[in-house]
Amino acid sequence: MGTYLAFLRAINLGANRKFPKADIQRVVEGVGFTDVETHINTGNVRFSTSMRSRARIEEALERAFLADRGFEVRTIVFTPKEFAEIARVGAELRAARPAVERQYVELLKDEPTKDQAAALEATSTPTGEVVVRGRAIHVLLTPEHQGNTVVAAAAAALGVTTNRNFNVIDTIARKWC
Repeated sequence: MGTYLAFLRAINLGANRKFPKADIQRVVEGVGFTDVETHINTGNVRFSTSMRSRARIEEALERAFLADRGFEVRTIVFTPKEFAEIARVGAELRAARPAVERQYVELLKDEPTKDQAAALEATSTPTGEVVVRGRAIHVLLTPEHQGNTVVAAAAAALGVTTNRNFNVIDTIARKWC
């Protein structure tokens, strides 16, 4: 049995995309996964399964979520080792940039090409730095940063993504990795 972490995209936003933690846990267990645990109500799930293919795990979860909720819930899966590395890189980036006030991580279903990663990093400004490492886009913002970055729009062009505050990333990594 392997352990995996799943991150659900765009749930509990507005009146029509409700998916409480208890329901998420029930559906994941219904797929046959075990040791299911959730963290806060933003779609963060840890579980064990004998399945080894990330794509098959994501597909099984997305199919079950659609059947239960009636709407598509895109899902991004990492191993604890992969996720611990995302948290490690985030902490390292933050430590090297004392002016950073806010930090976010855009989690990606698929790793961008070198050209896509370079294009995303080119969106950096003096008040908002974008760093791509594997299937994660780290966004580091200074207090002077105004408005939204273009990262979300650019990342969306890469396919399925979901965003988390770095504090959530760090907490999950400490708790589950």
